Order: sequence, then C-alpha cells, then structure tokens
Amino acid sequence: MMPKLWIRVDNRLIHGQIVENWLPHLNVGAIVVSNDRLARDELQQEIIRLAVPKGIRLQFCSVQRSLETLNSIWNEGNGKTFLIIFDSCSDARQALQSGLHFTQLNIGNIHYELGKQQVCDHIALSRDDIQCLRFFEQMGVHLDFRCLPNKQVQVKTIW
Repeated sequence: MMPKLWIRVDNRLIHGQIVENWLPHLNVGAIVVSNDRLARDELQQEIIRLAVPKGIRLQFCSVQRSLETLNSIWNEGNGKTFLIIFDSCSDARQALQSGLHFTQLNIGNIHYELGKQQVCDHIALSRDDIQCLRFFEQMGVHLDFRCLPNKQVQVKTIW
C-alpha cells in the first residue's frame, strides 16, 4: 500500500500540536522537515528528534531537496502518511515548482509580524504570502486552514 502525503506550512515546524494531534490523526509514519536553516543545524535537529515518538521516521532537508528526500524514503511508508512540514508558503511553493506534487496544503501557523494582516487567530499574511496563496489556488491546490485536525477555521479571504 502506498503512503499518503500531507503537506503543512507551520513556522513552528515540530511542536506539541504536531506530536499530540496531527501524528495520530494522520497515522504518520514519516516526517520530512524541509527547511534550509534547520537542514544545516545538527544541534537543533537533535533537539527536535527528542520530541518525535519512536517508530516515526524523521528526515531533515533543504527545500530544494524535498522531492529527492521524500523519494529516498517512500518505500518505507507501509501505507502510513508522510508529513512534510515547511516553514513558509514560499518554501512550499519552491518545493512545488521543483517537482514535489501535491493537491492540498494545510496552513497551520504563520506568526504575526509588523506589516502582516491577521486572517484568523493563527495566520497572519504578508503580501508575499498572499501572492503565494493565489499561486497555489491557480495551480489547483486546495488550501486547508487548520491548526488542529478537528478544528475547521473560517479565514478572512484577502487574496
């Protein structure tokens, strides 16, 4: 049985909501954290590894190597879900443009910063984020705005 793929944007990457809610909800067998900074930081990788339950494969890679990394572990899926986490919309867009095919994108958390517009309690969008979301919609990617699996969120559409 082929594994399923769940793509998420969450600038917190791996944290309690992922471990306690998303991993069991999705029946995750492997996580790929696709982040250029973290791909070069072995100390941070080791810290994150401590949070991930035994039995779940955890890989770190640069955004450019997302597809290559996924392909290298794909046969180990045993029918479970592969979770790929990106720090930002632009990273997910770069991976899509580099060949990682997906039709749904979960927007989990994008922190507020000056100049961003809050569209719900856990998502604040910059102009670049808005352009990125438009791009995904034009590419036919369904946008799923949830912080937690059982909480549907109504987002103020501004794109």
